[in-house]
Amino acid sequence: MSFGRRARGVLTGVGCFPLIASAPTLWLGPGPRDDSVDLGGGSWFDRGVTTGSETVQNAPDGRALDPAEALRHERRVSAALREVGVALGTTFDLDDLLELILSKLTELVEADRATLYLLDEVKKELVSRLVVGDKVRSIRMKLGHGIPGMVAQTGKAIRIRDAYADPQFERDWDVLTGYRTKSMLVAPLKNHLGRTIGVIQVLNKQGGHEFTSEDESILSALSTQAAVAIDNSRLFLSLIQKNKQLLDTTEQLERKLQDLSLLFELERRTARATTIEELAIAVLGQCAAACEARGAGMLLSEEESGDLVEYVLDGKTPEELRRIPVKSREGFLGAAMAEKDILTVAKAQSDVRFSAHIEGGFGFPVTSVLAVPLEGESAPLGAIGLFTHEGGGAFDEADVSLLRLVSANVSTAVRLFNANKSRERSERLTSIGRLLSQVIHDFKSPMSVISGYTQLMADSDERQVRAEYSEEILKQFDVLTAMQREVLEFARGERTIFVRKVYLNKFFSDVRRQLEIELKGLPVALAFQVDTKLVARFDEGRLARVVHNLARNAIEAMGEGGGVLTLGARMDGQDLLISAQDTGPGIPDAIAGQLFQSFVTMGKAGGTGLGLAIVKKIVEEHRGTVSVKSSSAGATFEIRLPQADPEQPVIAAKKPIAARKSTRAVKGAQVKSPSR
Repeated sequence: MSFGRRARGVLTGVGCFPLIASAPTLWLGPGPRDDSVDLGGGSWFDRGVTTGSETVQNAPDGRALDPAEALRHERRVSAALREVGVALGTTFDLDDLLELILSKLTELVEADRATLYLLDEVKKELVSRLVVGDKVRSIRMKLGHGIPGMVAQTGKAIRIRDAYADPQFERDWDVLTGYRTKSMLVAPLKNHLGRTIGVIQVLNKQGGHEFTSEDESILSALSTQAAVAIDNSRLFLSLIQKNKQLLDTTEQLERKLQDLSLLFELERRTARATTIEELAIAVLGQCAAACEARGAGMLLSEEESGDLVEYVLDGKTPEELRRIPVKSREGFLGAAMAEKDILTVAKAQSDVRFSAHIEGGFGFPVTSVLAVPLEGESAPLGAIGLFTHEGGGAFDEADVSLLRLVSANVSTAVRLFNANKSRERSERLTSIGRLLSQVIHDFKSPMSVISGYTQLMADSDERQVRAEYSEEILKQFDVLTAMQREVLEFARGERTIFVRKVYLNKFFSDVRRQLEIELKGLPVALAFQVDTKLVARFDEGRLARVVHNLARNAIEAMGEGGGVLTLGARMDGQDLLISAQDTGPGIPDAIAGQLFQSFVTMGKAGGTGLGLAIVKKIVEEHRGTVSVKSSSAGATFEIRLPQADPEQPVIAAKKPIAARKSTRAVKGAQVKSPSR
């Protein structure tokens, strides 16, 4: 804070206010150098100590005043007090206020000069300052030392007629300034709590007289005003300091909130990115906007080839992403990646790392650069950078801090992206292998039937019988084609059914004939409980696949010990109920809850777990349901197909002319069912 018209000072710490006096050699402002002078102690001497208006022992009252002069004096005192009171309520400049108080004080008590000391409670010292020559010096007095020190310690005012006759007086101050102190009046500064916060003194009453009790009263009144001003100033400065701290904290919190918002948005966008280009656009656009950069870039190594590629985004066209091949250590991002260190460049084009091939091809001028490496497990994954600060000049520490924070998240996002891609490739290869295994596994049944009929053809000489066997073999080839198509439809998520009238007697006769050939040589008995008079509506070829899958699943479950496989069909209300029951050990608890999921299998050599998943898919395409009951005596699968559902689409079809022709008709008239 500045002080007065003659002198300026600075309020710091506990408050070191300038030493104020009427002499022009005293100054309170910042100077060329501040040297402290520690004034020593002294001994107490017999002197009068007053608390207000009583007469001191060694200083009689001054001249008597006539009534007119006394009235004028009182008016001056009242005017001075009013002026100080108005200043207290209208100014926040403590230096100006204290200068006014000391000026009025020296005028009213007719003193040569006045001095103000403040108490440093930490060091237990009184502090003031003065100018000696071209140096600013601090006067420091310990409590109890010197006249002001005694007043600060006792809290009582002191009047002295002759300072040099008092052994407690410190002469070093006069030696420093060349001033000679004669009479003194010193009073404590007390705040509203009655605690001493400093000392105010006036020196050398004009005319060689001593200070009076009336002077002491005036000093007491103005010292109270000075104490109020100091307290108010300290409170005001404390509020200013706390407000500044609050503003700084608010700014920091706002910055942190912006950083968190940026990280949240980056996390959201990178999670949705399906390609490395989408990831780069999401990251670079956000970084450029947050740090007020014209553009941003990200250097990454391609996972398959290992080549370095720099993705560059211009903030003016955030949807366009440039892709620039880069050599090792080329450009600013290449240098940051190679050096594993942060680069901050204010003048990019004059830097040796500037590359006309890379930074020169951005499509916008590159003036400043901030580059941060992307950390990997053993070596950097690449680097991320900002180019050309919109405000001009270099990027600041806040930008560096933010980009470091972003780079850590981007490194994690890139590693996760690469890991997901690797896992997806691995899963696709695994799924393809399982699908091929399932196709080969499912080919066993028709291939067994084909093999059986081929052997029968070799043993038969009758042309008619051989023709029948040939027709059955051709049917199995149609089954193989249908199986191939169904696996592809299952992998693609397609739904294709062809609903028509089916005579259950003929349907299950074909199933029996095919299963008997497949069961030849196995200890499994085949039984049927079918209402042969029924006519139902379903896709004959697809449901035959369902029955074969259930039968094959039951045969494999019963294993080498064999058992009985019972297939049934009957009407249950408006539903066709088809069942497959075996006498095996039942379904293991480990897979009971996920039996109809893809690739779920247990204890079957060569099993892929697609059989029952395909069963469920075909049944649901018919708007039906499949369920299972299991115990230690075996498992029973039940399929319900609605036969009188008004929402079930009825797809007309020509009646089969012959078995071979019917299969051709089915293949040529496939209809896609509505998705559920």
